[in-house]
This record gives sequence, structure tokens and C-alpha cells, in this order.
Amino acid sequence: MSDLVTVFESSDVALLALAKAALDQAGIRYVAQSEGIQDLFGVGRLFSSYNFITGAPRIRVTTANAERARQVLSELHE
Repeated sequence: MSDLVTVFESSDVALLALAKAALDQAGIRYVAQSEGIQDLFGVGRLFSSYNFITGAPRIRVTTANAERARQVLSELHE
């Protein structure tokens, strides 16, 4: 997994869902990290919309797909 790069990071679950849908539609494979573990450590999302221990959920793709993924996701803003 060392050739994966982060192309999107957001604590907004709606934006994360839109980003995943856009990548799915473009046929770009990705890994969503820290998405399902936000409430498992420490105090969860007590003072923010993400867990400070795990960080905000992020989407990672292979380096070969990074530029194309960034183009697909370029219209999504937090």
C-alpha cells in the first residue's frame, strides 16, 4: 500500500460520500481510511466532526490514478 496517495480529506460525511460516488462513476479504485473508526477511540468526535486520534476520513488512490482522481474531485470543496 505504499504507492497510495491521499487525494481527498474531509470531516464532512456528505462531501466524503460525494467524493466516493464521483470516483466510482469515473471507475477509479480507492481506499477510504478512518471512515468507520471515528467513534472507536478516545472521546470520538466530542469537540469536532472528526476524531483527533484517527484524523479526518480520507480517500487514497494509487499514484498512477492520483492526477485523474484530483481532477474528478476538483469541484468538491469543504
